Amino acid sequence: MFKDSVDVYLKAGKGGNGIVAYRREKYVEFGGPAGGDGGKGGSIIFVADGALNTLLDFTFKKHIMAPSGQNGMPKNMLGKNGEDIILRVPVGTQVLDYDTKQLIYDFAVEGQKEIIAKGGKGGRGNTSFKTHRNPAPSISENGDLGESFHFQLELKVLADVGLVGLPNAGKSTLISNVSNAKPEIANYPFTTLRPHLGLVYVDLEKSFVMADLPGLIEGASSGIGLGFQFLKHIERCRVILHVVSMDKLENPDPYNNFLKINKELELYDETLMNRPMIVCASKMDVIGADEQFEIFKTQLNEAYPIYPISALTQTGLNTLKYKLFETLETIPKVETELIHRTYNLKDAGDFFIITQAEDGVYEVTGEGILTLFTRTNFDNEESVKRFSRQLRSYGLEDALKEKGVKPKDEVRIFGYLFELVD
Repeated sequence: MFKDSVDVYLKAGKGGNGIVAYRREKYVEFGGPAGGDGGKGGSIIFVADGALNTLLDFTFKKHIMAPSGQNGMPKNMLGKNGEDIILRVPVGTQVLDYDTKQLIYDFAVEGQKEIIAKGGKGGRGNTSFKTHRNPAPSISENGDLGESFHFQLELKVLADVGLVGLPNAGKSTLISNVSNAKPEIANYPFTTLRPHLGLVYVDLEKSFVMADLPGLIEGASSGIGLGFQFLKHIERCRVILHVVSMDKLENPDPYNNFLKINKELELYDETLMNRPMIVCASKMDVIGADEQFEIFKTQLNEAYPIYPISALTQTGLNTLKYKLFETLETIPKVETELIHRTYNLKDAGDFFIITQAEDGVYEVTGEGILTLFTRTNFDNEESVKRFSRQLRSYGLEDALKEKGVKPKDEVRIFGYLFELVD
């Protein structure tokens, strides 16, 4: 089953917590701190695989969670890192933010590997806080949360040549005769319900990829028929092969229908009209096809190169293959923008955000504060004091006072109430 669009929820693993521990050994008078750091949370990684051609696997498992890192252990032993989850996606897969539709990653190259959701950093054990002034600290950190996202995955087929045309124009018959693709062929519209990729060999060392796409009709660019769903697959085809049937009964006005399909391509993406286009006059074995072809060729007026073929009698197929290969040799591959996410620190101004809730209590949020909050072990008094000092150093106390918060007033930080003190 072909699937070219799916939304997924990804959550990387949380980092393991650091611990507070001390050396307890016989004959060791001053053992000192021995709390190990927590392990890193598992990340979620996508790898582009040319052998895949559908996103079907993601429809069965939309919620993907990587394992968390192990907590630190005594004797300064590090916790085990959470195992990364590696998922293979078809070449041509795009990762977009579900809400904004912003393009995050574009898997356009075979073997491309990207960390989609980064695992949380492990928390530090008390050994990491040892100083000359405090040789036996009782402070540890919790691990950071892993990244979590709601993404939309979109697959855009990558092919050298894309077949377009009306339903029943003969696209599936053509690709089945010149390549290893075996699409369903039947004498009714919209037999092809999903794209088919086929490898076309010109000789033993020369080949190209051809894509058979579902038939287009007038209004496809606005959602009529199947075109709206599959027009996106044309975007990355280097050459467009427009297949036009010369059968009078099913296509009495080839030129007018040819213009209608081209108009739909232009309405969807006007840059498609800048792509090289070759016209393939199919079904030349049908009675009256020669007459139709001459009229169509005259109307076309050499605007596009045109090649008559008959898949039934195998006439003109080799000539068409060589022409397509020669055209591909003269044009570069369709360039795709490879976007790599970056993990930039928040600006100081965005470190915390102060708002007043409906009940009058001031609330503090922000990515920076969330990181400090998550790392703090609130069961440990020294860790809580350190959290308070950190908030003061980042200017939160002064900012709250400017808002009118007085000592002993309550402040809500991520659902927990804290009291402002001098």
